[in-house]
Amino acid sequence: MASGLVTLGIDLGTTSVKVALLEAAPGHPSGFVVLASCARASRAEAESEAAGPQGREQDVSRIIQALNECLAALPQQQLRKVRAIGVSGQMHGIVFWKTGQGCVWTEGEAAPVFKPRAVSYLVTWQDGRCSSEFLASLPQPESHLSVATGFGCATIFWLLKNSPDFLKSYDAAGTIQDYVVAMLCGLPRPLMSDQNAASWGYFNTQGQSWNLEILRVSGFPVHMLPNIAEPGSVAGRTSHSWFEIPKGTQVGVAMGDLQASVYSCMGQRTDAVLNISTSVQLAASMPSGFQPVQIPDPAAPVAYFPYFDRTYLGVAASLNGGNVLATFVHMLVQWMADLGLEVEESTVYSRMIQAAAQQRDTCLNITPTVLGERHLPDQLASVTRISSSDLSLGHVTRALCRGIVQNLHSMLPVQQLKEWGVERVMGSGSALSRNEVLKQEVQRAFPLPMSFGQDVDAAVGAALVMLQRSLHQKES
Repeated sequence: MASGLVTLGIDLGTTSVKVALLEAAPGHPSGFVVLASCARASRAEAESEAAGPQGREQDVSRIIQALNECLAALPQQQLRKVRAIGVSGQMHGIVFWKTGQGCVWTEGEAAPVFKPRAVSYLVTWQDGRCSSEFLASLPQPESHLSVATGFGCATIFWLLKNSPDFLKSYDAAGTIQDYVVAMLCGLPRPLMSDQNAASWGYFNTQGQSWNLEILRVSGFPVHMLPNIAEPGSVAGRTSHSWFEIPKGTQVGVAMGDLQASVYSCMGQRTDAVLNISTSVQLAASMPSGFQPVQIPDPAAPVAYFPYFDRTYLGVAASLNGGNVLATFVHMLVQWMADLGLEVEESTVYSRMIQAAAQQRDTCLNITPTVLGERHLPDQLASVTRISSSDLSLGHVTRALCRGIVQNLHSMLPVQQLKEWGVERVMGSGSALSRNEVLKQEVQRAFPLPMSFGQDVDAAVGAALVMLQRSLHQKES
């Protein structure tokens, strides 16, 4: 493995933008080192004129401003060495622009930067304008993934019905990460990976193609759909020097943030990645040759997403994670306030984890689904098997942590992971890293070798994909 090779990873998230510089390091266990990274809040939320309170839109110029601030903060002499750029970002969302007028390059104070020009707001994955009645009126996709509000193709259908003139102003569309790649390379037509295309809906992953016939019959503007290319394959080369990154640097076809995050800490194909932060994701690489059944099943707890090299990720995504513990802490603080006592949330959190660590077991049973689940939207939380001896803070906190992990296990059992060939679980995420009890419960429910502490990081994952592709090119 050649040392000295440097790649840049960019992740355009829902609330922040992050960049990371990676260098190949043959002697290092992971094969790379992070030279520098930077994150900036994008603060891009914008009012939606068309969709009103249900709408969730972001101002693209604010996102690009955050990206430029991140790049300005990186060591400029390292940027000169960048050989390839990997880009990932929030999936499902859609932004429209005018071909050839999507941005303008300006010589900034210190460096050339691009600024959005004839570009719409980004309608994000959190957008709620498509009601269930509206979604039910749409044609049935020929895909294993169903269509939901906030998905790019559903948003186009909504605009077609409610704001047809809006669409006439634009002739190109993509996710925010596809837009950035198109602008960096000056692409006449955006390119999109199957990872992002699948997140829009109406895309058949097996045939690697949009459902063109189904869409055409419904009057859908199919000319706006991007061409499909492999994630991380070369989309083009930078058309300008950008900060200190040389003109002519390779840029990869954009990836999904889920796939890039998993890639950042899945050391082996036989690793599963467990991330517990606000919510919970458990992902594993499916055996090669696996093909999902081509009929959407909204009630299935595991979804299959395109990964790299034509493989799939099996993903159980629970809406109930660290947010459930936060709700419990908030409840306790509120009760104390009602009793006339003031106590800090951080104090409550550390004391309850301490109490649960000393309470190794409990008969108390908590189903923690206060937010329901995507496959069970109407489910609520419940507490059963309450006896007077199991009412201490330690018992309740232990049962709550166990409930969060058991809920995930009910969606994707360890037996299933083993059948897929999983041999180790990589644990990450803020809620897991600072909660010893949650770690114990993960080891109890998933008795496989565990490794904690390697954080999922989509910017690192995007840079790593490009690093490994560049090294393969060198070797071949």
